[in-house]
Amino acid sequence: MNAESDARDEAAAPAAPAPATGDVTPEVTEGVTKGERELGSRAPGFIKASRALHVSWQVGVFVVGLAVVVAGIIMLPLPGPGWLVIFGGMAIWATEFVWAQLVLRWTRRKVTEAAQKALDPKVRRRNIILTVVGLVIVAVLVGIYVWKFGITMPWKIHE
Repeated sequence: MNAESDARDEAAAPAAPAPATGDVTPEVTEGVTKGERELGSRAPGFIKASRALHVSWQVGVFVVGLAVVVAGIIMLPLPGPGWLVIFGGMAIWATEFVWAQLVLRWTRRKVTEAAQKALDPKVRRRNIILTVVGLVIVAVLVGIYVWKFGITMPWKIHE
């Protein structure tokens, strides 16, 4: 008797309204939005089966990720794509560690927000004006320097 009434209650329950076309609302399933992976280790199943193997896998992933992040930090003051390499190391860590996955999700969200804000016409206009003013100031300073000291090369080509 209960099974029949439960079935009728489910059938009588109103369906969730379908979003109108053009609405962009992320589909959330058990706390994870569509397009985002669930948190946790992405190690192969045979590695997860053995505790010792899984811990050694995590140590290996941590060491490789740490080497990449350190290389990125070294590249910050030196020539090279420092931030890109640092985020690459974070992505390596995110294959195993939940904290790195959360950091990458937060970073991705902030970068998306900044990109959307940069597309705002008022912000773009302000950025273009500031860039032009900065370039004019630099050009004036270079002009004053050349007028006062002339163009002298640090090396002697004529010898």
